[in-house]
Parts: sequence; structure tokens; C-alpha cells
Amino acid sequence: MAKLHTYDVLIIGAGLAGTRAAIELADTCSVAVLTKVFPTRSHSTTAQGGIAAALGNMEPDSPEEHMFDTVKGSDYLGDQNQIEILCNNAIPTVYELEHIGVPFSRTPEGRIAQRPFGGHSHPRACYAADRTGHVILHSLFEQSVRAKVNYYSEFFVTELLLNGGTVCGAVAADMKTGELHIFHCTAIMIATGGGGRIYRITSNAHVGTGDGYAMAFNAGIPLQDMEFAQFHPTGLYPLGILITEGVRGEGGILINSEGEPFMERYAPDMKDLAPRDIISRAIYDEIAAGRGINGKEYVYLRIHHIGREAILKKLPEIYKFCMTYVGVDCTKDPIPVMPTGHYMMGGVPTDTMGRVIADENNTPVPGLYAAGEAACESVHGANRLGCNSLVDTVVFGRRTGKDMREYLAEAQRPALPAGPEKKTEALIKKLLSKTDGIRISELREKMQGTMMENCGAYREEKRMQKAYDEVRELAADYDKIALDDKTQQFNTELQEALELKNMLDFAAAVAYSAMQRKESRGAHSRVDFTERDDANFLKHTLLFKTDKEPHTAWRDVVITRYQPKERKY
Repeated sequence: MAKLHTYDVLIIGAGLAGTRAAIELADTCSVAVLTKVFPTRSHSTTAQGGIAAALGNMEPDSPEEHMFDTVKGSDYLGDQNQIEILCNNAIPTVYELEHIGVPFSRTPEGRIAQRPFGGHSHPRACYAADRTGHVILHSLFEQSVRAKVNYYSEFFVTELLLNGGTVCGAVAADMKTGELHIFHCTAIMIATGGGGRIYRITSNAHVGTGDGYAMAFNAGIPLQDMEFAQFHPTGLYPLGILITEGVRGEGGILINSEGEPFMERYAPDMKDLAPRDIISRAIYDEIAAGRGINGKEYVYLRIHHIGREAILKKLPEIYKFCMTYVGVDCTKDPIPVMPTGHYMMGGVPTDTMGRVIADENNTPVPGLYAAGEAACESVHGANRLGCNSLVDTVVFGRRTGKDMREYLAEAQRPALPAGPEKKTEALIKKLLSKTDGIRISELREKMQGTMMENCGAYREEKRMQKAYDEVRELAADYDKIALDDKTQQFNTELQEALELKNMLDFAAAVAYSAMQRKESRGAHSRVDFTERDDANFLKHTLLFKTDKEPHTAWRDVVITRYQPKERKY
């Protein structure tokens, strides 16, 4: 028998977006935050380089310039009304974080220090050495504890519950005991982060399995712009661990096997601070031309010229990563790097207040919200600029919390459907009952391999079709999975099986969406359609789950101030 809990609001995910929303709500309503890891282990803590805001502490800057850089960086697919909200709210957001105790690095005059970042025309990244996400999340978590937010750590949400199209709750498994819990609520926020684990090489932690995308998709909610998967250009070779863009912001230079700073060829003005999609493709092009280091699939990132003292002060975590994982002292030697799966620009579609959208007519799903990487309010469009992710989570986490509070003032809590836990109960029972079958790792590695090779930074119709077909075949084999661990308590193998199901669902959505967009735009670069096609594809992809092939619809891009132009750096 599943245990029942009743709350006004349920937030799924305890990263920056979820925690900021919880703080906004906690003084007026009952809030439960479900998270599959302890809150401060959420992936937000791994964001290193900074949070973008046009403070102008290093040189004159403005929200308007921040907005234009973001629109251009998005390859004109970002919704400009949303981007304007983001950039106008970025400055007060950073000051609010400062006031609650976030220990930002400082200029000699005592102002918040800012460093250059890719695609930004001014030094705009407010940073705390190279631990920015870590210190912001810890500071917000402290505020949420003070506000008496109810956390349920190591709870895995398996299903969203709707009644007549209105949100009414969720089903979750307590991984500590194996017991199922039903959360009955009036509103839900999806803040589950991204899903880089569908790729073989990724900067994402093991929690990045796209659970929010899958739970929404399986509940009949569309996914928007899932073809836009960002590859960060500097993952530590061969592991994919993130080497922050802040390294290049502090003066780091990418070089090939001939010792050449090759970004001058690809982005003559911005060079090593060009947007991520451009640099990632440049690295792949250098490798394809035989200029990878020692003939392998990586290049060098040189940083030692800025001096040991500056590195240890501004990039201490990067120094430790390089020493710990590959034995490189970056104060003396170059860092081996390669592109790594990093960020999903697409996600659960939302409006300006975080309300989830059900269709191309912008119809909201009553009671359902999303924010952070799990959401697609489309401030990032086809390519996210560095440092815009942290400000996105906090700005829209706060806005979403505010709107949820207004919704709760008038909404009635719908009844739960009959037997809400039965579907999850049957799935878990089936997974635990098999004694012989396929290993989880076998399916997962095949999925990660085909997505990396066939739906990565460069794409082509046949290869994307191959990725889609192979992922669907793997999904068909999911029923053959057998687990070694049959226990109830801390069954991490069971959690991996549930995560794999989510990854297979949304990996297929990524590949299918990519096939629909027959152009190259931002992170979606096709060798068979090499040009951007505004006449036919200046619009958002909406993908709906059906019993057969997914159904595709389109939403208009909101253009308010800046008409699309050729994107040059």
C-alpha cells in the first residue's frame, strides 16, 4: 500500500530552479521538494564559470546588449520576449544572491568581479572562482532550510498524475526503503535538470538522465526543440568532465597538434570566446583534418601562460580536476580537451511565467509548471551562451514560484485517479521478477554510442534515422532487462533501470526532432542541409507522443526587437 502525502505544491528537483521556487512559495503554502539525490548534490553545483548579468563592473554594459548577444547566440530561435525578461532580471537577481550571502569573487574596489565568456560582447560572468553554481546552490539551500521547505531526498518520481487534464499529483519510490509514495497536490513544478547521459561523452553527472522530459512526454505533454543538444567544446579528454569556459575567459587558448591557435580561422573576431556550437565544430574539424593531438580525438587548451598564482586563485577546481583525473599540471602543461555533451536547449515548453504549454496554441496545462534545464521557455533557442544557464534557473525559478502562488489562491485540488500507484507497482514488480536477461549497462552503452555517433555535433538524415531506429529497438528490448539486486532497500540497480527507461524515451525524441529540422541552426548542424533556413524553419519544434510515430507540430518564434541576420563572430 502506497503512503499518501498532501501538499499545495510539489517541486520535482532540488537544483537552483526548484530551490528558488520553493523559497518563493514556502511562506504562504505547503511545499514538498522531491529529489533523487541530496539537494546540494544536484547538478547545478557543477556549474563553474559564472552567472551572466550586465552589471558593468569591468566596462560599460547594459541589459539591451546582453539581450542582443543572447538573441544572436540563439541563432535567432530564442523567444525575444523571454530573453528580455531574462536579461532585465539578471542584475537584480545577482544582487539578491549577493545579499543572501553568495561569496562572489571581487574586484580590487570590492565590486562583484566579472570575466569574459563565449558569445558575450562584454565581461559579464559574475563568478566565485570556478565554483559558482556550488556556492549559489548552497546559499539558496540554506535559505530554503530557514524557510522550512519539506525535502524528500532520494525519492525517484516515476509518474505525473493528471485528472481531466489538470495536475493532481505524482508517484515516487523512496529509494531508501523501496516503498511507493503518492503525493497529492494542487500544482507541480518540473525542475529535474537535463539529460546529457544519453551521450557516451558528457559533462553531466550520473543524475542527468532526463527524467522530467520523459515524465512529461509520457503524460501527454509535448517536448519543444529537443533537437538542440549543446556540446561544450572543452570536456577533459577522455572523460568529458567539464573544463569551464572561464578558462578561456581568463585567457586560455585552444591549439592543435601543430601548436597553432586555430580559432582564428573559425571566428576571427571572438576567437576562443566564440559561442560553444562554433568552437565545438571547429575542434571536430581540426580532428577530422588530422590535427588532433597525437592523431587522437582531442586538442590542447593552453592556460599556463597566465601564471600559476592566477590559476590557483581563479581556477582552483580546474587545477585539481586536471591533476586528479589525467595527471596534468595545468600551471605548466596544456589540458587535453574534446567536445562533451553538456546541455539541452529544448525541454518542456513554458510561457513567460513557467506555465507548461500543452500545444502550438499556447494552451496551459492547469497546475503544471517547469523551469531550469528541464524547461524550454526558449531563452536559449538553438544555442545557449555560457553563464546564461545559472541566471535562467534563478530568474525563472523565482517567476514560476510567484505564479504558482497566484494559481493556488484560486485553484481547487483535483481528486486523484483510482489506483494511482498501480502502473509503477507493476513496472517495478516486472523488473525485479526476471532472473535471466539483458544487463542494464548493455542497453545503456548501445544507446549512448549511437546517440554520440549518429546524433551528435554533426548530423545527417541517414545517421539520425539510424540513431532513432536503434534507440527504438533498444526500447523494445527493455522488457528483457534482468536485475541482480532483488532487494528493496537502496536498490541502485533498480533506479538505474528506471532512469534507462526515461533516457530511451527522450533520446528517441531528440533523434526524431532532429530529423524534422531540415536546416543547420546553432547546435543543430546538418551536413545535408548546411544553411540556416528562416523561410521554413524559423519556428519551434513541438513533439507529441503517440502510439506509433511521434506527432510534430510547430510554434512561432517570438520576435520583438531584432530581426534575424547572418551570425558571424
